[in-house]
Amino acid sequence: MIAISVTKARENIYQILSDVNDSSQPITITNNRGKNGVLISEEDWNAIQETLYLNSIPCMTESIIEAGREPLEDCSIYNPDEEW
Repeated sequence: MIAISVTKARENIYQILSDVNDSSQPITITNNRGKNGVLISEEDWNAIQETLYLNSIPCMTESIIEAGREPLEDCSIYNPDEEW
């Protein structure tokens, strides 16, 4: 992970924000007090939030893994012309 000082981040915030969004690579912003932060894109943040939410649902991870093992031909596909 790339690390830059808070001073450099302040000087180049627009470029840094663009880089983070283009590359999806987080950047650690450091300071001399040892209290660092991490800059990530909003898209990546939303993905992290969604993953945390799905992982908080009991048995969801196992269900997703199990569904991934199911042969594609066993999956039903909605056909609007077909009566249920």
